[in-house]
Amino acid sequence: MTHTALYATATRYALLEHLRNRLAMALIAAFIPTWIALAYCVIADLRVPFRLHETGQVLHPHGNELTSIAGAVNSITLIVGFMMFAATFTSGPFDRRLCMAGYRRTHLLLAKLTALTVISATVAVYATAITCAFWFPRQPLLFAATLFCASLTYGAFGIAFGALLSREVEGMFAIVMTSGLDTGLQNPVTTPGAADSSLVPFLPSYGSLQTAAAAAFSTSSVPGCLVVQLGWFAGAAAVGMLFFHRSTRRLAPPSRPGLFRRLLSGRLTPIDLLSRRPTEDVSAMGRNAVATGPAASAAAPGNRRAARPCPVSVQGTAPGVDAGPAPPPTSPCSEPKAPVCSAGLAEHRQCRAPGTEQ
Repeated sequence: MTHTALYATATRYALLEHLRNRLAMALIAAFIPTWIALAYCVIADLRVPFRLHETGQVLHPHGNELTSIAGAVNSITLIVGFMMFAATFTSGPFDRRLCMAGYRRTHLLLAKLTALTVISATVAVYATAITCAFWFPRQPLLFAATLFCASLTYGAFGIAFGALLSREVEGMFAIVMTSGLDTGLQNPVTTPGAADSSLVPFLPSYGSLQTAAAAAFSTSSVPGCLVVQLGWFAGAAAVGMLFFHRSTRRLAPPSRPGLFRRLLSGRLTPIDLLSRRPTEDVSAMGRNAVATGPAASAAAPGNRRAARPCPVSVQGTAPGVDAGPAPPPTSPCSEPKAPVCSAGLAEHRQCRAPGTEQ
């Protein structure tokens, strides 16, 4: 297959996997309009100051409209991040087998990024249409572009979390907490004064919220903030690619643990390190000593003393006394606990067979 065919196949299956995620489809259909509608209807219609850091202009939008922007960004980042995390996490073992079978990681990564782009564009247009049903932004195309960039950023976060974390609960908790803190700290309605903090420009969705506010309540554009948001996406995508490459790499055969790891595990003590005799070598020496001890040497085939047969002996009788039938000859070798004749005693006396002279 050509590279185009491999990429098309991976992209098709990636999109089908997202379409099979019924929970995500239900969240897109119900959660986004519910969040935007509640923010617009529940929050008071009071004007609040909002500063555009790039131009220095202070806007005074209605609180419910500004909160609906934060709600739209929060909802789409949660859903897109959840979708990309679920797809990356569940397909991790299968992607690993594909890479081991020869499928290129480049095709798989490009397929994931293509699916992320399609999902982000669809969700951004949908959220913009829901927002226009309640109030109309002054620059709807720029507004949709900011939502698209925010979705891309958190989708890349989902890929990174799915390739890095080992449990599904951990990834969901990371996405929810990151998105909640990110959008909540930048909303002057919920956190007055926090939007002017010097730490706000370092938040992941800072560029999107700044550009969305400028597109909704003014005719000016802030391209610098949009570039910042794209930089966040590029950084998150790079981290996600790195973790994906790490999770799908071929595992090397197990090797002997290093010196520091053996010290931590207790297999190597400082005394062994100073004497240059590791624990494994000492154990091997002990096993060799047992295998080459006296018993092993006595049982060796070339040992004459161990190979000498133990003679048979009978009990003698006094001259002229009829002792009756002679008892059957006994061999001390049949009594291993108390042998009569052994290799050590044979040096001092010699056992002879019955009928021989002493």
